[in-house]
Amino acid sequence: MLVIVSDLHLTDNTLGETPSPGAFDVFVRRLRELAAAASWRSNGQYRPIESIDLVLLGDVLDMIRSTRWVTATAARPWGKTNSDEFVRQIKQITSDILDANDGSLQALRGLSANGGVSVPPALRVGRPATGEESEPIPVRVHYMVGNHDWFLRLPGTAYDSLRREVVKRMGLANPPNRPFPHDIVESDELLQTMRRHKVAARHGDLYAPFTFEGDRNASSLGDVIAIELIGRFAAELEAGLADGLPAATVLGLRDIDNVRPLMLVPIWLDGLLQRTCPCPSIRNHVKSFWDRLADRCLSVDFVRQRDAWNLSDLVDGLELALKFGKRRSTGWASSVTDWLNSIRGCSGNSYYEHAMAEQDFRNRRSKHIVYGHTHLMEHVPLDASYADGYVLNQSYFNAGTWRRVHRQTRFLPGENEFIACDSMTYLAFFKDDERSGRPYETWSGTLGFHPSTETIYRVDPGRTNNATGKSLSAPNVHSDTPHFASRPTGRRATSISQL
Repeated sequence: MLVIVSDLHLTDNTLGETPSPGAFDVFVRRLRELAAAASWRSNGQYRPIESIDLVLLGDVLDMIRSTRWVTATAARPWGKTNSDEFVRQIKQITSDILDANDGSLQALRGLSANGGVSVPPALRVGRPATGEESEPIPVRVHYMVGNHDWFLRLPGTAYDSLRREVVKRMGLANPPNRPFPHDIVESDELLQTMRRHKVAARHGDLYAPFTFEGDRNASSLGDVIAIELIGRFAAELEAGLADGLPAATVLGLRDIDNVRPLMLVPIWLDGLLQRTCPCPSIRNHVKSFWDRLADRCLSVDFVRQRDAWNLSDLVDGLELALKFGKRRSTGWASSVTDWLNSIRGCSGNSYYEHAMAEQDFRNRRSKHIVYGHTHLMEHVPLDASYADGYVLNQSYFNAGTWRRVHRQTRFLPGENEFIACDSMTYLAFFKDDERSGRPYETWSGTLGFHPSTETIYRVDPGRTNNATGKSLSAPNVHSDTPHFASRPTGRRATSISQL
C-alpha cells in the first residue's frame, strides 16, 4: 500500500499556525484502518499486506514561512546557500520547526517504529485471527521536497547534518547523506515503489514560474514574495501598527500565509480590511504600507533580473497583481487569476493538463498521476484505454493540504470576500489484489472555520443591479442589516454605518 500526503507546511509558528497533533493522530488511526482494509484480497480472502510506503510529497517542513528571515539575519534563500551565515540560519529555522511540532512528529515517528501499524494475522480459512496478537506491518516514510523545503536537496556535509536531524526526528527512510529527491527518478527505492503501484508523483512546483526556475537547488520569485512582502508585512505590521488596528484585523492577519495562490493575498487583505476595519484612513494606511513593501520586494536585484525574461511581462504583471495602487476598478481578482493561469500554462486552476503531458501518462506506465502544491484536493479522470478486452483507467490526483484554505466567494466577487476552512487530505494506492482489488482510496475532510467574535460586520451597499431583469426564487436576499445575519454570543454586532 502506498499513501501520499502533501503540503503540511509545518512552521516555527512565527507566521501563522500549523496543523495540530490531533490531525496526525487522526491520520495514524485512519492508516491503521486502511492497512486492515487493504489486507482483504479480491478473492474474498484475508491476507495481511506486506508493507506500507508513506510519501511526504513536499512542503512538509516549511523553512520559508518564518519571520526570522526578516528579523534575525541578512541571509536570504536567493543569496549564497553555502555561506556559514545561511547554513546557520536554515539549521536554526529547521530546528525551531522540529521543536514546535514535536508532538505531531512523534505520531509520525511512531508509524515507522516496530508495531506502529499492525493487523491481525490470517487464519488458514482466509479470515483474520481477531483473538490473537496483531502482526506489525513495516512502514517506510519517504520525504520528497517542494518549493518550501528545497534546502533539504542541497548537497554538502553541512546539509547532511541537517538531513540527519530531520531523518531522526521524523522517522524517515531517506539516507541522510544524500539530497532528498525532488523527482522520483532521483531515488531508486522511491521509483520502484511508485512503479509497483503504477503511480507517478511530484510536488508540482515546477509548473509555476514563481516557484521553480529550472533548478530545484536554487531559489525562486515565490521565496522573495513570501519573505520580503508577506513575511515582512506580518512582522512589521504587528510591531508598528498592531496597537492602532481593530482586534479582528490583527487576528485575521495571522491567517495571511494560508491564502493560495500568493497573488491573491492583496485581494484577501482588501476584503479583511473592509470587513474588520471601519476607519477608511486606517485601511488606506495599511494598504499604503503594503504597497511600499511591494515596491521594496520588486526592487530586489533577484526580482529585477527576472524582468529580462519577458515572460508575459512577469515583473510588470507582479506589480499589477500585488499593488493596491495598480488595481483595476473592477475584476481585479479575475484578471490576476487569468494572468496566473496564462503564465503557468493552464486554462484554469487545476494542473491536470500538465498531468496529461507526463511521460508516465503518455506511455501508459502509470495509472495515477499525483501532484501537490495547489492545496486543492482533486480527482480528475484523464483517459480510458481499451485493448484486448481490458481497460486502463488513468486519473490525476492532487493531494491537497493539511492547512487552512481560503477560497474566494462567487457571489459579488468584486467585494473580495473569502471563506476559510481547515482541510486534510490523504491518498492511498493499492497494488495487485490489495483492498479487494480496488486501485485507490482518497480521503479529504474539511472543518468549517468560525470567524472571530471580534469581527465588525460590514453592510451590503444596497446595490440594485445584481440581478436586473431576473426573478428571484426567494422574496428577499440579505434582508437583515448585517452582511452576515448570525451574531456572536456575548457581544453586540456592530455595523460600519453605526461607527
